[in-house]
Amino acid sequence: MAKEGVEKAEETEHMIEKDGGKDQESVLTTAGDTKEMRAVVLAGFGGLNKLRVTKKVMPEPLEGEVKIRVKACGLNFLDLMVRQGNIDNPPRTPLVPGFECSGIVEALGENTKGFEIGDRVMAFVNYNAWAEVVCTPLEFVYKIPDDMTFPEAAAFSMNFVAAYMMLFEVANLREGMSVLVHSAGGGMGQAVAQLCSTVPNVTVFGTASPFKHEAIKDSVTHLFDRNVDYVQEVKKISPEGVDIVLDCLCGENTGKGLGLLKPLGTYILYGSSNMVTGETKSFFSLAKSWWQVEKVKEAMQRIHDRGNIGKLILDVEKSPTPLMANDSTETSEAGEEEEEEDQEGDTDKERMPFIQ
Repeated sequence: MAKEGVEKAEETEHMIEKDGGKDQESVLTTAGDTKEMRAVVLAGFGGLNKLRVTKKVMPEPLEGEVKIRVKACGLNFLDLMVRQGNIDNPPRTPLVPGFECSGIVEALGENTKGFEIGDRVMAFVNYNAWAEVVCTPLEFVYKIPDDMTFPEAAAFSMNFVAAYMMLFEVANLREGMSVLVHSAGGGMGQAVAQLCSTVPNVTVFGTASPFKHEAIKDSVTHLFDRNVDYVQEVKKISPEGVDIVLDCLCGENTGKGLGLLKPLGTYILYGSSNMVTGETKSFFSLAKSWWQVEKVKEAMQRIHDRGNIGKLILDVEKSPTPLMANDSTETSEAGEEEEEEDQEGDTDKERMPFIQ
């Protein structure tokens, strides 16, 4: 892809609720020439009615920081846990969620070397990624190849860096070893599988929901239904067990994983999706008023139910589509109440672009 030029800070009309001013805690009004941007704001932990797309003051880079015009944002299970407040030492709300993004360098703070305005980059952000503009220290910003798209770059950083650290820095993956990875069809599972393929003769055992098997069967050596007794299935193939277990589930799978380890094997617990309970509706079912097409509706529900194959991406480049009269989302009873409350106060909401 040819290098893109600097894009001006124009308003993208598909990125804001027209009534964003309802949430007084998260809306910042400005005067004079202060620039504004739009962002997804979490006003408090808990229900989906705490999420708003609203205007905020656009940040400017401090010394050593890079200002990025966001083109795509990563969507991770961590974001679901943050929204529910299920993390250690959660930050104070209101906050803008999101930890990774890709985009174009728009400005540079003082003493910032190695980047130029117009560079295509991916970045780690300490929250605040789900916005039109972010500023982050230059050590967390990386240039991306010309042939890498912004959605690809946004999908890369957290999953592949975490997978690399677990496999090579913690577990010391080497030729001929074996790995068990849960949720093999998700973004992290696929990152693990791809990195394992770079080492000769590594056997990858993966668990995933049956409907994902056709799509991911070539990425792992042995694939099992996550709902069956995968322990016995693994032992049939490798009676001595496996060298590395990567567990994002926790709960009863912890004991199973430890029981499958070879002597001196490595067990890594890096998530606890079985511990996340609550709504049967999507983290972003409310976002049917913000983003476009059917896949808006179940985006975070797919993460909650492990329904996604690969990584989910917020793509702010996509154009909105009209909200159809029969456009609806299946929700829980509580979810219906939230939606009704929202609709009473606003009958003219815009759609936002969402996932690939």
